[in-house]
Amino acid sequence: MEIPTKKEAKILVVDDIAINLELQKAYLTAAGYEVIEAKSGQEALQKVRDEKPDLILLDVMMPKMSGYEVCKILKNDPETQFIPIIMVTALTSVEDKIRGIEAGADDFISRPFNKTELMARVKSLLRIKFLQDQLHQRMQELSEARERLQQLAITDGLTGLFNYRYFREQLEHEINRAERHNLDVSLVMMDIDFFKYYNDRNGHLAGDEVLKHIANILCSNVRKIDIAARYGGEEFALILPETDKNSAVIVAEKIRKLIEDDPIPHEERQPNGKLTISMGVSNFPDDSRTAKGLIEIADRRLYNAKQAGRNVVIAE
Repeated sequence: MEIPTKKEAKILVVDDIAINLELQKAYLTAAGYEVIEAKSGQEALQKVRDEKPDLILLDVMMPKMSGYEVCKILKNDPETQFIPIIMVTALTSVEDKIRGIEAGADDFISRPFNKTELMARVKSLLRIKFLQDQLHQRMQELSEARERLQQLAITDGLTGLFNYRYFREQLEHEINRAERHNLDVSLVMMDIDFFKYYNDRNGHLAGDEVLKHIANILCSNVRKIDIAARYGGEEFALILPETDKNSAVIVAEKIRKLIEDDPIPHEERQPNGKLTISMGVSNFPDDSRTAKGLIEIADRRLYNAKQAGRNVVIAE
């Protein structure tokens, strides 16, 4: 982000006396700044919201709402707190300056002011403002990059589902939560039937499309609290928090049927004429109280589903 030129810098001048307003406007316009005006505190607050100025020249003594009040409101608002404010005043006492500082003013200039001094103060505060904006943008970019990296670290690159490492962490987490709150957790392990046969006949690119297609079906048919993951190869896993075994079987059957009924390119070449999936279900606390135990039992039932002819859900 480059520091903007004078033409790009927008300055709000706030004064209820027309001659003062015009004088400041003339100085700033001659120096190349874009100038907007406000004749009251209320108008100034509206102009800040609408115009988003880079700097404010704010008269202290105004009727209804003083410059101190306007400054305090702006500095207490997260959206406007970093806009630099120069208070313009005929008051010169230490008490008046302290009051302005307490309100959040960044600088003061006393009337009658020197044009060169005014321009120097404006230029200095604008430079600080633009450097703050640059820093904020860099921090935002770093935060977004960190979030992207964190997401990549837990995501399977092909399917977009969570990866094996995240699956294991979350299964442990959900079991611990269920233990504390006396809840159920169910696990569904699933494996595409005859997937190697499909790959050999149709190529790995076609196989990748199948994996992505099934991942989409999973994501579209589970709750936000459920965790769908690619366990490895053609195997997927689904963690169902707060779900007993009977309910988990219903979810598994729904997904199995959706995959069976959904048309997949070249599935007619499969040994059973369709591309299907087999599933094994286990439950905490009924089957096991550990993540390792739940995986082993669900995996064994998945193997039994294969032995039973495939395209079935086995939970016992």
